[in-house]
Amino acid sequence: MKTPQIKHKKLLRQTLILGGFFVAGICLHLLLTPNRAAMFAGAKEASVSVQALTKQDLRDKKKFIASVEAINSVDIVPQVSGYLEEVRFKDGAYVNEGDILFVIEQSKFKANVESAEADLEKAKSDLIQISNDFKRQEQLYKEKITPKAELEVAENKLNQAQASIKQAEANLTLAKINLGYTEIKAPISGYIGKVLVTKGNYVSPSVPSLARIVQTDPIRIAFSVSDKDRLTFLKDVHSDNTDAHFEVVHPNGETVEVKADNFFADNEINSDTATLPVYLDYKNPNNALIPGNYVDILVSNGARKNSLVVPTVALSQDVNGTYAMTVDSENVVHQKYLKLGKVSGTVQEVKGGLKETDLVIVQGLQKVQDGAKVNPILVK
Repeated sequence: MKTPQIKHKKLLRQTLILGGFFVAGICLHLLLTPNRAAMFAGAKEASVSVQALTKQDLRDKKKFIASVEAINSVDIVPQVSGYLEEVRFKDGAYVNEGDILFVIEQSKFKANVESAEADLEKAKSDLIQISNDFKRQEQLYKEKITPKAELEVAENKLNQAQASIKQAEANLTLAKINLGYTEIKAPISGYIGKVLVTKGNYVSPSVPSLARIVQTDPIRIAFSVSDKDRLTFLKDVHSDNTDAHFEVVHPNGETVEVKADNFFADNEINSDTATLPVYLDYKNPNNALIPGNYVDILVSNGARKNSLVVPTVALSQDVNGTYAMTVDSENVVHQKYLKLGKVSGTVQEVKGGLKETDLVIVQGLQKVQDGAKVNPILVK
C-alpha cells in the first residue's frame, strides 16, 4: 500500500528538479543575450538615409555602339626606285605635313637632271642655228634665188627645233620631279607608325608601304542607325529647334561631352544590315581616342526642362512594379509605386507616384517596411 505513495513522491520530486533546470536555463540565456530584453520590450526605430527629390534638365538620349576612324590616313609609298639612304623620323612620332620622312639615293637622279639640262642647252643652240638658216632661205626665196621647196625644208627644220626645245624642257621637268621624289615627305600631319622598310633596302613603287600616317585630331566616330529609325532620328538631330548633344563614353568608362565639327549621314543604306552609317567629327587634341577604338556614343535631341528625378539607388522592384520608400513628416515609411521615364546617369525621371516634397530612402531599405517608423537622416 505504501509503494504507490512512494512512487508518487519520487515523480513529483523529479518534476520539480526538471522545472528548476528549465527556469535556470531561461535565466542564463537572458543574461547571456541582454538584447533579447529589448526585443521583448519593443524594437528600436531603424536609422535610414533619406534624400530630397530634385529637378533637372534631362535629355532624351539614344545610345549607339560606335567605332573610331581616322578622317585622313596615308600609306607612304615611294614614287621612284632606289636604295633607301635615310629614315628621318622615330617610330610613333608626330609628323607635320611636308616633313621629310625618307631619302632614296639621289646620285643617278641628279645625273638625270644634269643630262636633261645639257639636252635643253643643245636644243636651244640648234634652234639658233636653224632659225638663222631659215631666215637666209626666206630672204633668198624673196629674191627668187632659191625655190620654194628649199624654204619649206628650212621651215620644217625650224619647227622640229622648236619642238625639240619643248621636249628637252619636259624631260628636264620630269627629271627634277623624279629627283624630288627621292625625298619622301609627309602628305598630312599625324602620327606615323613603325618603319616597315629600313635603311639600306632597295625600294620601288611596287613596295606596299614604307610606313603609315593617321590623323588623330580631329577624329571621326562612326555608328549606324536602323532604316526604321532613320527618318525620325535625323529629323530630331538636325531640327532647327533642337540643340543636338553628343557624349562619348571612352573605353575606360569616362563620359566626355563633345562638340561636333561635322555630323552627317552616308548617302546609302547598307543593304546587308538595313542600317544607315552616320559620322561625327570632332577635335581630339589629347589623343584620348585613336583609330580602331570602340566606344559608346550618346546622342540627344535637346533638353526637357525641370524634370523631377529620383536617385536610382532608391528604386526597388516587385511583382507590382517599381517603387520607392518615402518618409513623411511623422517619420513613417510609405511604399509608393512609380511611373518612370528616362535614365540619366545616377537619376531617373519620375512621371508619376512622387511629389517634389517627398523624401526617399536611399540607404537602409532592407531595414524597413511599409508603415514602419524610422529615424531619418537627410543626405545630399
